[in-house]
Amino acid sequence: MPPATNEQADICIIVEGAFPYVVGGVASWLADLIAGLGDLRFHVVAIKADAAPLPWRVQPPANVTGLTEVALWPGASRNPHILPDRTVNALCDGIESMIGGGGIEALLGLVRYTRALRAGIAPGDILDHRAFFTKAQALYRRTMPSASFHHFFWAWRSLIGGLLSMLLAPLPRARVYHTISTGFAGLLAARARIETGRPAFLTEHGIYLLERQIEIMMAAWIGDRIESGLTLDTPADDLRDIWLRAFDSYARTCYQACDPIVALYGASNTIQQRLGATATRVRAIPNGVDHARFAALPDARVPDRPVVALIGRVVEIKDVKTYIRACAMVHRALPHATFFILGPTEENPAYAAECRTLVTALGLDDAITFTGRVDILEWLPRIDLVVLTSLSEAQPLVILEAGAAGIPIVAPDVGCCRELIEGRPDQPASPGAGGIVTALANPQATGDAIVLILSDYALRREMGRVLQRRGGAYYNRAEILRQYRDLYLERSAAPIRSPF
Repeated sequence: MPPATNEQADICIIVEGAFPYVVGGVASWLADLIAGLGDLRFHVVAIKADAAPLPWRVQPPANVTGLTEVALWPGASRNPHILPDRTVNALCDGIESMIGGGGIEALLGLVRYTRALRAGIAPGDILDHRAFFTKAQALYRRTMPSASFHHFFWAWRSLIGGLLSMLLAPLPRARVYHTISTGFAGLLAARARIETGRPAFLTEHGIYLLERQIEIMMAAWIGDRIESGLTLDTPADDLRDIWLRAFDSYARTCYQACDPIVALYGASNTIQQRLGATATRVRAIPNGVDHARFAALPDARVPDRPVVALIGRVVEIKDVKTYIRACAMVHRALPHATFFILGPTEENPAYAAECRTLVTALGLDDAITFTGRVDILEWLPRIDLVVLTSLSEAQPLVILEAGAAGIPIVAPDVGCCRELIEGRPDQPASPGAGGIVTALANPQATGDAIVLILSDYALRREMGRVLQRRGGAYYNRAEILRQYRDLYLERSAAPIRSPF
């Protein structure tokens, strides 16, 4: 990829914690989208946790003309006292307003204030300033006097560091700004809309705010919670309340700045509206795959030696342990079946080790194989059934890819899985079920579904054909690329608008 320049890109993509640092999911979708629109020039802003070098797992396509990395956790301050106390105090007041309620007007005030500071100023110069510490003490006494100040200060500093990074980061020049989530990426897109007057829009694969809410409520790293005993009335804030309020504010701000607000399917649009998105701005654009490419794969399956595969990263959100326990049940009923886990194991080595231990404990070492990362096109011709056991999904590409290759699916009732497997009433070109939808985190139901499909060769062939027809009619990559091309070109031609 050529070095970044100040040349205006057609599209600036803003992505958090995915491309180009991970393989699969949003990162692979984004790489495919960019590569499929080869006549457009893209600049990618990749948001990562800190300034430490992070290896790229995805090579940017040739039409990515620049890639800017932005760290949420700022480095050490160069000179924390270069700013007057009054400047830091005013900035802290604006930040409190943004996090406390937010919205595009609050961000507009912060953008106007930081534009005058931006030259030569880094987030650490503010976070390490004595006035910031004094402000943090006052906020602590006002809102969380019963909590640990140590926990409060570092949580507050971390949260504000991410916000400041979005306000002070370099902003590539582009005709359109496209964020792939709300959160910090959504804030940067909203800032771009304010500063440049160019259009910004959003595509959410999952609902970022809901995912962060779950993560925050389960997080140990946020520190202690306020102990309220059995009392329901807790007027003081919990640390988690501050984080939850912040991400709610960021989502609302992004929704106010972006048009359109895209989700992968209609139910997600409904959730976006419930969280503050304007009904007239939401639309659904599904995932799509190169249907002809997958449909043309050879058939290398052996009917009396069926192959079952989970395709995905070996991480907790994929609930690989439920798959392993289901395989144990199937192995007892159908000992001639073989089972594979196709996906990288390095993202969470501890969880991967637990999964391997479970395989051994269940006596499945000769039945289940961990392959690591694979070329899925080489494997799909051999697979009779793909199984998902994920705790959360949006619109899984693996279902579309396997379905295009004529492979039935067993998956839990999360995200768009039921819609993909059973179809919608407005999809008359592909009636019928392309697999079985199971209850969440249920090894017995998953195992029963696998046995039912593997025991009936004609059934699994017909299910595979249903998915193949549905994918070709409604989830074809060429049509999805056309929709995004039209969206990009339409937004690129829009006149520059005044700030909010």
